[in-house]
Amino acid sequence: MMWVDYTINSLPGGGFRVEGDWPGEVMGLSKDGKSKDRKENPLYSPGDVFIVNEDGWLIKSDELSAMVLKYDKQTKTTQDKAGLLDK
Repeated sequence: MMWVDYTINSLPGGGFRVEGDWPGEVMGLSKDGKSKDRKENPLYSPGDVFIVNEDGWLIKSDELSAMVLKYDKQTKTTQDKAGLLDK
């Protein structure tokens, strides 16, 4: 599916939001903001988690727990190498 004519607003801290012609359009809400009239294929929904691959594609992931554990392990390894962990 190709989405066109959307605006991407970014935050200084690194977050961003895709905006359509009305609030909630990319999340499937109708113009009046009602979720009962949701689009069949929203771009994303609240709670979705995406991982960016090497080619810049955002890939939807249902493995949030695995991602958090992997990040935690990498952070602890980095801190250990830097001598920041208590032994």
